[in-house]
Amino acid sequence: PPRPGAMAVAASCRGLSVGAASGRAVTRWRRFLLPDGAPQPVPARSAAAEPGPRCAVTVDVGGRKMEVSSGKLARFADGAAVVQLGDTAVMVTAVSKTKPSVSQFMPLVVDYPTNSAAAGRIPTNYLRREIGTTDREILTSRVIDRSIRPLFPVGYFYDTQILCNLLAVDGVNGPDVLAINGASAALALSDIPWNGPIGAVRVGLVDGETVINPTRKQMSSSLLNLVVAAAPQNQVVMLEATAENILQQDFCHAIKVRVKQTQHVVEGIQQLVKECGVVKRTVQKLFVAPEEIVESVKKLASDKIYAVFTDFSHDKVSRDEAINKIRLETEEQLKEKFPEAEPYEIMESFNAVSKDIFRNLILNEYRRCDGRDLTSLRDIKCEVNMFKMLHGSALFQRGQTQVLCTVTFDSIESSVKSDLISTAVSGIKDKNFMLHYEFPPYATNEIGKVTGVNRRELGHGALAERALKPIIPQDFPFTIRVTSEVLESNGSSSMASACGGSLALMDAGVPVSSAVAGVAVGLVTKYNLEGRELEDYRLLTDILGIEDYYGDMDFKMAGTSKGVTALQVDLKLPGIPIKIIMEAIQQATAAKREILQIMNETLAKPRPNRKESGPVVETVRVPLSKRLRLVGPEASNLKKLQAQTGVTLSQLDEETYSVFAPTPSAMHEAREFIREICKDDQEVNLEFGAVYTATITEVRDSGVMVKLYPNMTPALLHNSQLDQRKIKHPSALGLEVGQEIQVKYFGRDPTDGRMRLSRKVLQSPATTVLRTLTDKNSIVVGGTAPESSTSSQ
Repeated sequence: PPRPGAMAVAASCRGLSVGAASGRAVTRWRRFLLPDGAPQPVPARSAAAEPGPRCAVTVDVGGRKMEVSSGKLARFADGAAVVQLGDTAVMVTAVSKTKPSVSQFMPLVVDYPTNSAAAGRIPTNYLRREIGTTDREILTSRVIDRSIRPLFPVGYFYDTQILCNLLAVDGVNGPDVLAINGASAALALSDIPWNGPIGAVRVGLVDGETVINPTRKQMSSSLLNLVVAAAPQNQVVMLEATAENILQQDFCHAIKVRVKQTQHVVEGIQQLVKECGVVKRTVQKLFVAPEEIVESVKKLASDKIYAVFTDFSHDKVSRDEAINKIRLETEEQLKEKFPEAEPYEIMESFNAVSKDIFRNLILNEYRRCDGRDLTSLRDIKCEVNMFKMLHGSALFQRGQTQVLCTVTFDSIESSVKSDLISTAVSGIKDKNFMLHYEFPPYATNEIGKVTGVNRRELGHGALAERALKPIIPQDFPFTIRVTSEVLESNGSSSMASACGGSLALMDAGVPVSSAVAGVAVGLVTKYNLEGRELEDYRLLTDILGIEDYYGDMDFKMAGTSKGVTALQVDLKLPGIPIKIIMEAIQQATAAKREILQIMNETLAKPRPNRKESGPVVETVRVPLSKRLRLVGPEASNLKKLQAQTGVTLSQLDEETYSVFAPTPSAMHEAREFIREICKDDQEVNLEFGAVYTATITEVRDSGVMVKLYPNMTPALLHNSQLDQRKIKHPSALGLEVGQEIQVKYFGRDPTDGRMRLSRKVLQSPATTVLRTLTDKNSIVVGGTAPESSTSSQ
C-alpha cells in the first residue's frame, strides 16, 4: 500500500496542475521513490487536469462564421483546438515527444478517423464499430500532412502526431477543411516548435461564381473543388484541386482571388495564440549538418560531385552509383577526421554539399543534370493495344519513367459502393470509374515486400483518377477500372499514369470527350529561412526523381488541350508567393500541349468500336407476368443463368433488365437461356373474366396446380378459390391429377405476375362464357402464330 506521505504528494500535485491550452506555465508532477522510499516530485512537460479558461475566436470566411476554440477539451495534449462551421465540429490534437526519434526525417503522423456517431449513424459491420481505414480518411490525412509539414523547423526529428476527431457532422459543411484549420490551431496553441499558423479554405465554382467553403449541395453542381492552404502574407503552402475541365484563366482567378480568404483564418489563430500566451519549448537538438564537417566535405568531394552532375551521359542508375561511390569514400575520410561525430552528422553533411552543388547548377548556370534546359521535356514514346485480349492498354514512356496502363470493363454492379457512414460524413457516393496505381519495388531497382496499397500509392492513384474522371461519359454502360503499373520510375509517375490512362481509355473505345496529359514542374530557390524571404528561383519542367528530392516543390497539373482537370502542389518551403504558382501553371500548360501533340500521333481519338473480346451490354424487356418465371424460386433461375454463362442481370425498372456479358458468346448463351424460360405463353392472350377448362397437374396442401394449355407453366389455384365452403385440402372435393375443372380468369397479380384463377365464383348462378384453348392455341418456339380462341355457351 502507498505511504501516507506519497498520497499527500500526489494530492498536492493534482492541485498544482494547470491547463496547457490556457497558455499558463505547465507543470505536471511525477513521483519516484528514492532508495529510502521517500517520494520526490519531479517536474515534467505536458498538460494537467484542472480546467483552464476557454479561449475562442470567430472568423468570417466567405460571409459565414467559423469558430476556433481551445482550453475545454483534451487538455493533456500538447495542443488541442475545436473548429466549428455551422453544426459541423472537428477537434484536432497535437502531441510531440521531447526525446528525438531514431528516424532521419520528420516523423509526423496525421490520422483522420471517421466517427460514425458524429453523423448520427451506427456502423453496419458485424462488430458495429469503426473497423480499418477508408481511402477517404487516408487521402484527407495526406492533405493535412502536406499542409503543415513544411512549417516544422529543419532538423526537427521528434515523433509528432496530429489526431482529428469528428465531433459532429451536419451533412452540409465538410469536415476535412475544418480539420486542416484545426491542425494549424492545435500546433500554434501548443509548445511544439512550428512556424505557423496556416489557414485553409475550399473554393467551388457554381454558376460561374467562386464560392468559399461551399455546402454539399453547392459542391454537387460545382465545376471546381479547390483546397488551398496558405501561411501569413498569402504564402501558398498547399494546393489540391479537381476541376471539370475548366479554362485556365478561370482556374487562376479562383486561386488568386480566394487565397486571400485564408488570411482571415490565419489572423484569427494568431489572435487566439496571443490571448493564450503560448510559449514554445526549447528543443533538445535540431539534426542539422555541423558547419565544420560540411566544410571538410566541400574540400574533399565538391569537385567530384560537380563532375558527376555535369556528366550528361549518366542515367538514373549510373548517376546514383557514382554519387554513392563518392559518398563512401568521403565518409571513410570524415570518420578518421571526426571520430566522435555521429553517423547521421557525416551523412547529412555529404547530403548538404551534394544538394548545394546540384541546386547551384540550376540557379547559376541554368543547367540540369541530364543536359536539358529548364523548360524541356524528356523523350516521350507511346504505344497502344499492347495485348489483344485486354479491353484496352497503353505503354507510356517519358525518359526513364515507364507506365503500363490497362482498362477493364465490368457491369454497373461492380462499381465502388460507398457505405452509409462515408456518404453521411464525406458525401462520397458510388462511382463507376476508378484508377488503381501500383508501384512495385523493381521500378526503382529495389527489393521489398509486396503488400496492400500504401498511402503513397493511394494518393498517386487518386490524383491520376481525378485527372481522368471529367472526360468519362456519364452514361457509359460499364464500370471502368484503369490499372496503372509503374515499371520504371524516375520522376512524375502519377502524371505518366494520367497520360497512359488516357491513351488506354481511347484504345478501349471509351468515348472520352478529350485526351488528358499531365506534367510535373519543380522549383529550386534561394531562400532565406531566417527572414522567410525568397531571393531567387528557377522553375523546372518535367522533373527527374533527383530534382524532386533536391528541389523545393512538386507541382503536378493535368488537363486537356482546353482546360484543367487536376492539380496537386507539395512544398518543402514554408510558403511561396502566388506569382510562382501562376508561372508554374503557365509553364505546365505549355508542356501539357506538347505532350498531347505527341500522344495524338499515336492515337488521336477514341476507337469507334470496342474490341471483340470485350464485354457486351443489352437491355431485355420481361413482361410483368414473366418476372417470377425469369427469377425463379429463391432466384434459382438467375443464379443458374449467372453460373452457366457468367452474365450479370440488374433490374432497371419493373419490366426492363440490363444484361452484362463478359464476351459476345456469353451474351448469346444468356439470350437463349432467357428465351427458353419465358417462351411458353408469350403470344397467348387470355380474356379477363372468361372461363377456361383447366387440367390439374399436381395436388398440394395449399391447393392444386393447373394448366390452361399444354405449354403453360402450372399456376396455383388456392384452396380459398376452390369452393364456396372452407376446405383444408383439395382431396375434400375429390380433386385428382389429370382431372379437368372449370376456372375463371381474373388477369395477373401486378406485383409478381401470377395468374389469378377462381373456381369458387363459378358456383354462383351467374351466366358464364366458357373459353377452350386447344393445342393449336399454345406457343411453340419456331411454330406458327396461334389461332383465335373458340367459344361456346
